[in-house]
Order: sequence, then C-alpha cells, then structure tokens
Amino acid sequence: MKRIFTILWALVALGIFSLSASAQARFSSNTELVNLGQIEWKHPAVARFVISNPGDRPLVLSQVEPDCDCSSVDWTQTAIAPGSKGEVKVTFDARQLGRFRKSVAVYTNAYPHLVYLHLAGEVVMELTDFTRTHPFRYEDIRLDREVLEFSDIAQGDSTRLSLGVVNLSDSPYEPVLMHLPSYLHAESNPKVLQKGEKGVITLTLRSGQIEELGLTESSVYLSRFKGDKVCTENEIPVRAILLPDFSGLTEAERLRGAVAMLSTDTIDMRQVLAKKAKVKQELLISNIGKSPLHILKLQVFGPAVEIGLKKSLLGPGESTRMRMKINRSTIGEQVHRLRLLMITDDPLHPKREVTLLVK
Repeated sequence: MKRIFTILWALVALGIFSLSASAQARFSSNTELVNLGQIEWKHPAVARFVISNPGDRPLVLSQVEPDCDCSSVDWTQTAIAPGSKGEVKVTFDARQLGRFRKSVAVYTNAYPHLVYLHLAGEVVMELTDFTRTHPFRYEDIRLDREVLEFSDIAQGDSTRLSLGVVNLSDSPYEPVLMHLPSYLHAESNPKVLQKGEKGVITLTLRSGQIEELGLTESSVYLSRFKGDKVCTENEIPVRAILLPDFSGLTEAERLRGAVAMLSTDTIDMRQVLAKKAKVKQELLISNIGKSPLHILKLQVFGPAVEIGLKKSLLGPGESTRMRMKINRSTIGEQVHRLRLLMITDDPLHPKREVTLLVK
C-alpha cells in the first residue's frame, strides 16, 4: 500500500511539474533571415524582425547583440504579453562594399534562451536592383510608395512628401502625376530620367485648399509613358487627415482645454457577428477637460457601419453615447477590421480612432 501511495504522489508531482513546465514564454520570429538585397554605399539599411509570443507567460528580450560594430540594434524592451508582438530592428551602416551576412544574438527568458537572427545583402556603389528600394511596379516604372498618405495636418499648414521613382524602360522618361487635386502640387527632380536612373517627385499639400476636417481621399495617376491614359493600373490613392489649428494657443490654454475620453479604442465584435447578421454597439464619449468639447467630425470607413450621435457638444464632465449598427452582409470578404475616425477640439489629442474587429 505504501508503495502505491508513493507511486501516486510521484505521478501527481510529475503532473504538477508538467503543468508548470508548459506554462512558459515562447519566442517566434516572422523570419530568421532578412535579405536586404542591394544597398547603396553609405546609405544605412534597416532589417525588421517581428517577434511573437505564442506562449502563456510574458516574453522578455533581455539583450540583443550584433556580431559587429557595423550594425546597431533596437528592440522591444517591455515584456511581450502572450499572443502579442514586439520587434527587433537592426540598422546596417553599409560602409563597406560587397556582399555581407550578419548575425544578431537575441537573449530571452524563453527556451532556448539564445536565438540568432540574420540579415544579408550586397553593398554597391550604384543600384541595379530596385526591387527592395522601389517595390511597386507600374510597367517599366518603379515607385517606393503605392499610397500617398499625409497624416495629421493642421488647418492652414503645408507639408511635403517624397515619391521615389525609377525608370527601367529603354527610353528617357518624364515623371508626371495626372489629375492632381487642387490641394496638391507635384515637382519632379530631375525632370527627365534616363534608363536605370532614379529621381524624386516632391508633392506639396496645401491644407487651406481642403474644405473639411478629417480624412479626405482622392487619387492621382502615374503617367508611365508619353500619352498614357488614366486607368486603374496607374492609380495611386491619396489620403490626408486634416486637424484643427491650435498653433495660436498658449501652453496654459492647451491644458485648460477640452479632453476627449473614449470608453475603448478597440471593439471586438467577431463572436457576436458570427451569430447575428446585425449587431448594435455603443461607445461612451466623455469630456474630462475644463472647457466644452466640440465633436467636429465623425467618419466611418465602409458601408457596414451606421453611426448616430445624440450630442456633439459636451460640457466639462458631460458624456454622450455613440450608437453603431453593423450589418454583416455588407462587410467585404477581405475586411477584418473597420475604422472610425473622430475629430474634436481637444487641443492635445484632436484625432481619436476606434477599431472594430469584425472577422
């Protein structure tokens, strides 16, 4: 009998040990090797590794060490919660010509405690492969962006954005953007690109030409050759978010201003929408500041969501509820989240965004 109890206690102890051993942080990277391709001499390049924690304990990246002084590192130094993601960023200085392969040692509290990540590429005097630096192809022209995004521009301000362009055709090419909206001006440098030459289109946005706060969307079209026409194949979306101008306020006035607070900035509706075709949801908006809060603009992106707001002016300490109706049948097949944008006269945080997880 004593022997039986001894065996039982051993099994229980083993079970407890197994449970504790299974509860641990785990390290996972989206890739072990980032190939940077061709890099221009003395133009530092960045390799990014997305780190995930599929375990059930927080993951800590205690130290990240490159194998040479030619690389510098930065990483998520706060604990990565189970199911969450962090990053390891490696900057390679590109001061020596030729091919390279470098390693970075990552020390963690997961098992194994040491993991190596790698980056590779070739440093050249002149680029001949533009697939990494200009990944978006429009026939024989390559660009470094496929969307022109101007974020958080105050009313009355002007801002610039650069669009890198490369000519891979056999003929001289003049970079031109067609159908520019009134608030955009474009200038190319150089005006004409020879075969294999790269240049920049500088776009200047004049916010005074935009009539409404919030997100304004339009499109421009890249002329890929002389006589090119407007079509979906050469369309480039343009997005600009315009905010109120608070430049005339003093620091004291900003601190005495309205303060918008939301009950949440992420609403997970996946389980409910899996059971119901139409769902209602509410979001509480409060003013915890010292001045009245004006809700100046509400925008929702996608036909699946209808919104309603009882009050757009909240005194200090007041709240209101924004009601949302989500129709599952109008959510696109590839849409996993919807975004809601709110613009207020909160001088410290005039833009607030809410994400609706729908799939």
